[in-house]
Amino acid sequence: MCCFSRQVEFVSDTGIFARPGKQGRQLLAYGMKVGAPEDLAMILPIPVAAGTPEDGVSFINLEGYPKLFDDLASGFEMKGEKFSLGVPAGRAAGTLKVETVGNFVASFVPTIGDFARLDARFRLPDAVWKGLGQYAKFGFAVFQLKKGAGQIHPMAFSFPSATPEQLFFPTVHIHDGKVHAKAGFDHALYCQVAKSGLSSLMHWEESWKPASAFVKTDKSRGLVEPERHVFRRGLKGMLANEDMLLRVA
Repeated sequence: MCCFSRQVEFVSDTGIFARPGKQGRQLLAYGMKVGAPEDLAMILPIPVAAGTPEDGVSFINLEGYPKLFDDLASGFEMKGEKFSLGVPAGRAAGTLKVETVGNFVASFVPTIGDFARLDARFRLPDAVWKGLGQYAKFGFAVFQLKKGAGQIHPMAFSFPSATPEQLFFPTVHIHDGKVHAKAGFDHALYCQVAKSGLSSLMHWEESWKPASAFVKTDKSRGLVEPERHVFRRGLKGMLANEDMLLRVA
């Protein structure tokens, strides 16, 4: 869910990377260019396992690797043209824990009701949640962004997944405080999976070499597995405003 707590001027060059982790966890990274006229929050829903505690999400600092998605894209250049990107009740009361993760302040919000424990600038209006019933049992990774325009380094984390048999890509758009049935997509989705040949990968292309050939995996802080190939899928045009799921088991 590319969801912002305040209206943004633009969002472009969106890239999302996902892969399964150990013990039922999923790793996820989100990169983009954004123009924000005021401080706001980027809110990403995540299908966390039931009972995930407030410290159950582990944030990954990628401040030292701002070009991660450029490098991921380079793994596909030998196959043809370069790929271009365009334009419920809360838990116990109390302030939610915040962490400094590179250039961001990040929090894990366990339930929709727990948003009341964040500064009002970093919440969605209550009316918006009424149109997002699919997130009733989700948790949320919230990244507080400073006003300004430009590329930001990728936001990344791992979480215990309620659905470890599939990868979750947060692609629902909310840029203006409203939930629209369709939205303009210009996204590149990337993933690594434990085995190739999955029927669910029919619409994905595979990198020409393992990730270590084109990604600085030592700078990815464990996000990208060096010896596995990377798969990519582009989402472009006016599409159904919904999240993407990929079965991996």
